[in-house]
Amino acid sequence: MRIAAVQHDIVWEDRDANFARLAPQVARAAGAGAELVLLTETFSTGFSMTPGIGEPEGGPSSQFLAAQAAEHGVWVAGTCPETDVEGELPYNTFVLAGPDGTAHRYRKLHPFADERNRFRSGTGPVTVEVGGLRVTPFICYDLRFANVFWAAAPDTDVYLVPANWPSPRRHHWSALLQARAIENQAYVVGGNPVGTAGDGTEHAGDSRIVSPMGELLATASGVETIVLADVDAAEVAATRDRFPFLGDRRDLASRPG
Repeated sequence: MRIAAVQHDIVWEDRDANFARLAPQVARAAGAGAELVLLTETFSTGFSMTPGIGEPEGGPSSQFLAAQAAEHGVWVAGTCPETDVEGELPYNTFVLAGPDGTAHRYRKLHPFADERNRFRSGTGPVTVEVGGLRVTPFICYDLRFANVFWAAAPDTDVYLVPANWPSPRRHHWSALLQARAIENQAYVVGGNPVGTAGDGTEHAGDSRIVSPMGELLATASGVETIVLADVDAAEVAATRDRFPFLGDRRDLASRPG
């Protein structure tokens, strides 16, 4: 399967403007052969903490993803602030929309900094089979917690990691994406925006697709662009057969005291 990550600037708190900017980029990715297109974290609003920024589950952002998936016959994913109960704080929800009208959701496990006061935390990872690939999404700050990647590894061929990772810590982003690929022997697709957000946070992009051996298959710097790479579940299986590291893991937390 060919996967694309769209590295884009985000218009702060303006869903319609972002939909208009992103639709041609999804079309470009699909035209280049992508069967799964990843947008960034909070692709339609920016990483905003404004009260009331949430939308209902199945609201305009997920409708946009579903419409793009149906129009181009591909899977399209990104995150948006969604509430499941009126009046509750939203989740930072990863929505994976399929060309057949299906939608899968993962809710960010680790809210970052003030996000803890504005968003609710999810309860666990979600893995979806897409075109013969086992796909597990995580979101931005989740990348710092190796244990959740480890827990999902036996059933994962590809991790998708949309983010709003700030440029002052860009080397953390790059290093951690490669580390998660190497230690779990799986592909990692990291999608990050460019530009300056409405709260002044600067983003340098650095979107990339990493192989199960940690090789950089596609990278991007600080401009709007699309990164593309072909991924193969057989390559994950072959890597794990050659180097059966996962079977040597030990759960030290459960050892007797």
